[in-house]
Amino acid sequence: MATIPHTSPFTHNASSVRKVMLQVQIAAFPALMTHIYFFGFGITIQWTLAVLTLIIVETALLKLRNRPVAPYIFDLSGLITVTGIVFCIPPESPWWVIVSGVTFALIFGKHLYGGLGYNPFNPAMLGYAFLLISFPAELTQWTLPSEVSGHHISFIESFHLIFTGQSLNLSFDQLTGATPLDEVKTALSMGVPVTTTLNSSNFNGEQIPYGWAWINMAFFLGGLWMLYKRAIRWQYPVGFLGTLAAIAYIFNWIDPNTYAPASFHLLTGGIMLAAFFIITDPVTSSTTPLGRFIYAAGIAVLVYVIRNWGAFPDGIAFGILIMNMFVPLIDQYTQPRVVGYQR
Repeated sequence: MATIPHTSPFTHNASSVRKVMLQVQIAAFPALMTHIYFFGFGITIQWTLAVLTLIIVETALLKLRNRPVAPYIFDLSGLITVTGIVFCIPPESPWWVIVSGVTFALIFGKHLYGGLGYNPFNPAMLGYAFLLISFPAELTQWTLPSEVSGHHISFIESFHLIFTGQSLNLSFDQLTGATPLDEVKTALSMGVPVTTTLNSSNFNGEQIPYGWAWINMAFFLGGLWMLYKRAIRWQYPVGFLGTLAAIAYIFNWIDPNTYAPASFHLLTGGIMLAAFFIITDPVTSSTTPLGRFIYAAGIAVLVYVIRNWGAFPDGIAFGILIMNMFVPLIDQYTQPRVVGYQR
């Protein structure tokens, strides 16, 4: 009887695209539940619309490319795109916002380049950037946390708002408002110091915005679980969060009335979502250990620059897309020395 060797190169870690994507979805579940608690059930409707759009658009594109549908649909890679976009848009935004964002991301961010593994830009951030540029009004009116508005939006209310634009009980202006990042940026343009804004009713005693901080912490816990499962590499979150915290601390130390503290930057917007779920995309990010750290740090610098001096309140999408363009260059100059090879 012939023996079957069990040494390399025949051994592997039983990893697959589907397994990794499933781990990511499990890690995002605490953030989903936290989002529902603070902002209502709108995100569940948006997620359903996004998944339906994903199935329809991806099926059509795969058939046009003469590719088998089932293997590419059930590898769950499209759910990463859904996760990235759904958490970035207002939960009560019109239904056509998420549909157009997911459609654009799949066509121009994934299949236009040949599908998974060939896309140079992160599809989720490409779709989100498209929405930011195309529909700025719809993406600036966020549902206020229940602690601020005094009203927790039910599933029926969210459904009615998303599909009709009308509220059943309170007016739309009573339920929505600017994000903490937009609030600070707008106040600064009117000459109001950051310290004054952070002491307003939309922030708690520690100058942390209601709702947003807990969602970021939920993403942080999910990210730690993915690090434990080795679904992502540590250089991404360490390089991104460490660089952002360092820059924010320095500028806040120089002028606290103009620049928000590091805690504000780390716990607002989609920072933890980006650190553990977006920039860790193995297709569009750097592949070398040092390159991953440089890539993540570069995104952090761009995010801080756009937040403080750019036209948009947050710069995560644009920071990631810009650094995506530098990935080949980063990989070229950060290749580790091959074992046994002397330069």
